[in-house]
Amino acid sequence: MRIRFALVPATVLLSVAACASGTVHPVGTPVSGPHASSVPAAALDSTTPPDAARAGAQPRLAPEPAQLADDLVADELAIRDPSTPPPALVAAARRQQVAYRSIGRHPEWDSIIRPRIPSELLDAYDRNVDARRQLAAMAHPRDTVPAWQIQPPAPADELLGYYREAEAATGVGWNYLAAINLVETRFGSIVGLSSAGADGPMQFLPSTFAAHGDGGDIRSAHDSIMAAGRYLAANGFDADPDHAIYRYNHADEYVSAVKDYAAVLADPATFAGYYQWDVYYVTTEGDVVLPIGYSADEPMPVAEYLATHPQ
Repeated sequence: MRIRFALVPATVLLSVAACASGTVHPVGTPVSGPHASSVPAAALDSTTPPDAARAGAQPRLAPEPAQLADDLVADELAIRDPSTPPPALVAAARRQQVAYRSIGRHPEWDSIIRPRIPSELLDAYDRNVDARRQLAAMAHPRDTVPAWQIQPPAPADELLGYYREAEAATGVGWNYLAAINLVETRFGSIVGLSSAGADGPMQFLPSTFAAHGDGGDIRSAHDSIMAAGRYLAANGFDADPDHAIYRYNHADEYVSAVKDYAAVLADPATFAGYYQWDVYYVTTEGDVVLPIGYSADEPMPVAEYLATHPQ
């Protein structure tokens, strides 16, 4: 077994999923799109200074729900402001992600936090919280960290171009493709097979990709996104998006989470935040960040990993 940490220029993403084969698999395993298996994690921008993305360091939030709410609002506004400098954007997005993970675990905070969210952010807030709770309901915490590699995603502008190209070719909304890419592999940041053998940024079984990939490369961001558009279109996305997304991953929670993120992404300004999310892996010891440069040939006991990579 080897766990390697390369000193890679900061760039990290996020994700979560299940399986199109009808079996829901653990949150935190390589997600499987059409006919595959389960749930991943996240990414930083290549302009981020190295000290802005300390490997394995989780952002620290305010301990009081009211202050957490006010900080989240500030971060949401910063993410939507095109003048926010890249280091500040990264920090805001990483806090945003952890805030929603924390709020998702504490429904008793809803009556404190939700009234503090301004009306223009309320729909996005509700959908982010719901998506987190839907995906958490699918989670099966593991006592090991996975045999994955975590790499920088493709540049944001390239990904947005691929989603738009797939939308034009298939009629599947770009925001749905982006939401699936986020949930499945944090925009391609997670490199690893699912337990069912699904592969690539959109997590296809090789046999399914062969049917919809048009001769492309399953590990290519462009080719896999185009294939996802074709797959969803072939499964009736235009008439019944819920059915098509369910075919992608046979779990109602998955469908709800993808729709939530897609609705938020209808405002393209929100993509900048999701693009900066880290890869979190759900373990019996809690959430664990897997940073860019993480590379494991075999699963490792989470306690052993945490001994040298404190959160």
